[in-house]
Amino acid sequence: MEYTTVNHWDEELWKRASFIYDQAFKEKGAKPEKVIRNMFNKDICFLHLGIENSQVIAMAITGKLKGTQALLIDYLAVHVESQNKGIGLNFMEYIKEWSRENEKFDSMIIEVESENDPENHNRILFWKNCGFTLTNYIHHYIWVPEPYQAMFVKLLPNALLPSSGEELFNYISNFHKASYQGA
Repeated sequence: MEYTTVNHWDEELWKRASFIYDQAFKEKGAKPEKVIRNMFNKDICFLHLGIENSQVIAMAITGKLKGTQALLIDYLAVHVESQNKGIGLNFMEYIKEWSRENEKFDSMIIEVESENDPENHNRILFWKNCGFTLTNYIHHYIWVPEPYQAMFVKLLPNALLPSSGEELFNYISNFHKASYQGA
């Protein structure tokens, strides 16, 4: 598999990735394209792609969290026909390595839906298999009905990232606020 990451809006790459993004997130609170463009204009995000046989089969949007050296996994999806084949795990390994080596991030954070159902349980298990730790704190956004929990992984042993879910959601909420401001 070939991987690529960009830190600027690339219309062609977005067209290739947006099908997977829409497939995975359109019904679950996907950010509109204008907000994603805004994130790139503010230099607070990256687009990562996993490409096989010239087809995008995995995509992720990650965000820079102000005040920390942590990278937020905002969205990550694998094409439906390519799921359950280890592609997501390999894609995450690429993003981890890229984060450490190219951008000097020392940790990563993700927010996961915390309602107790099989789909959310499987997502949490995936992130645990990627090395992430689930925090206990349950966060309730005012603009979405489902509750969330933070998960994190330290990429370097000396990472200064707090392990409190409440503290992690301060970083996550500030990122989302910055993403929408001015869009």
